[in-house]
Amino acid sequence: MTDANTEAQRYIAIWNETDATRRTALIAESWHEAATYIDPLMRGEGHEQINALVEAVHARFPGFRFELVGTADGYGDNLRFSWDLGPTGGEHLIKGTDFAVLEGGRLKSVHGFIDQLPEAA
Repeated sequence: MTDANTEAQRYIAIWNETDATRRTALIAESWHEAATYIDPLMRGEGHEQINALVEAVHARFPGFRFELVGTADGYGDNLRFSWDLGPTGGEHLIKGTDFAVLEGGRLKSVHGFIDQLPEAA
C-alpha cells in the first residue's frame, strides 16, 4: 500500500469533487469496477452507483466539504481514517470513520461509520 494519508486524501477528493466529469475520472482511477461502498445511510456497488452516492451528498449538503481528521493509518491493503463534513469555513457537524480495503492500489471496498450526525441532517 502507498502512504495511508495519500490514499485517504485521494478518497476525500472524490467526495469533494463537484465537476461530474472529473469525479467520474477520479472514481475510475481509484476504485475497482465492482468496488462496494456501504455505511448506515447508503450503499453502492460499481462506479456508477458510487458516483450517484457522491452526487446525493452534494445535493443534500450543497457547499459542504469533507476534510480528513488526524492521520490516516493502515497496514497491508487495509486503510482507516476519520473525516468530517460541513460548510466551507464553518463548523463541521457530521463526522465519521471509514475502513477501506485496497487491491492493487485501488479501492475494493469501503465501510463507513457515522460518528456524529445531528438530528436535522
